[in-house]
Amino acid sequence: MPSTSSQDRSHGKLAQQLLAVSAGVDTRTGWMPGARQVPSPNFDARPGGILPELIVVHGISLPPDEYGGPWIDRLFTNSLPPELHPYFEKIKELKVSTHLLIRRDGELVQYVSIHDRAWHAGASCYQGRERCNDFSVGIELEGSDEVAYEPGQYRVLSAVILELCKAYPSLSPARVAGHSDIAPGRKTDPGPAFDWQRLHALLRAAG
Repeated sequence: MPSTSSQDRSHGKLAQQLLAVSAGVDTRTGWMPGARQVPSPNFDARPGGILPELIVVHGISLPPDEYGGPWIDRLFTNSLPPELHPYFEKIKELKVSTHLLIRRDGELVQYVSIHDRAWHAGASCYQGRERCNDFSVGIELEGSDEVAYEPGQYRVLSAVILELCKAYPSLSPARVAGHSDIAPGRKTDPGPAFDWQRLHALLRAAG
């Protein structure tokens, strides 16, 4: 069991992160001032006139089922060292990104402006509409399909979703899907470990 002091530090860090999230989105740039910013080269412009209308929740860990370290940042900036792990060798040619990442401790990281199209969804379809990257915001959670996500991640995620919806009226808490929902059979994340009821309860409580 964590010591009281370590729990206090964890709670304090989460409170600081939630305060940072409350700074919202700079609608001029599409960046969240409260996020740690790690610009990715893996993005392009959304097709003309298309606004973000969907939020997609993902799960990621690098290497699989391991947490911490710089590897997610390195993946999204095309600087993952393939020689350090067999899995890195397998994915060394990937050019992928997401808009936002929420780490296990609740830290929020941003890689791509919300204005732009991040390369997170791949071949995908939502309610009959294909190419979800065109009209979605990708949010990765550091985690694995079968391992419970941290309570603080749900709190930060719900706060981020609400701030995104404030900044972009085209978004709605009612239009939040998992990667597995828009790419069934191809993707499984955020997996059965993700508690959708918990997220929806937090969104209702804050709405």
